[in-house]
Parts: sequence; C-alpha cells; structure tokens
Amino acid sequence: MSNSSKAVVSFIVGAAVGVAVGYFLNSDKKDELIGKLKDQSDRLKEKWRKKKDQFQDELENELA
Repeated sequence: MSNSSKAVVSFIVGAAVGVAVGYFLNSDKKDELIGKLKDQSDRLKEKWRKKKDQFQDELENELA
C-alpha cells in the first residue's frame, strides 16, 4: 500500500470516528453513553487496584 493510499484510508477512518463521536455527543443518548463509559472506567480502575494490591502483597511475601 502506497503512502498516499494509507493517508486516504487514515483520513476516511478519522472522519468516520469524528462523525460517530459528534452524533453521540449531540444525541439524547449522550448521557447514557457517558454513564456507561464512567461505570466501565470505574470497574477497570477497581480491577487494576486489586491486581496492584495483590501483586504488591505477593512481592512483599517473597522479599520477607
């Protein structure tokens, strides 16, 4: 694939993502979408915090 065709594909993908984001931000589903994303990010943060704590405990046990 040549550089110019990669640029065209990148432009089209970027435009599609921009249109999708604009649609959702201007629609009635914006609050629902933001709520879902916030809930998901909170779950991921909690999961990573638990994994970090578990790893830290295991490391302390190995070093003790």
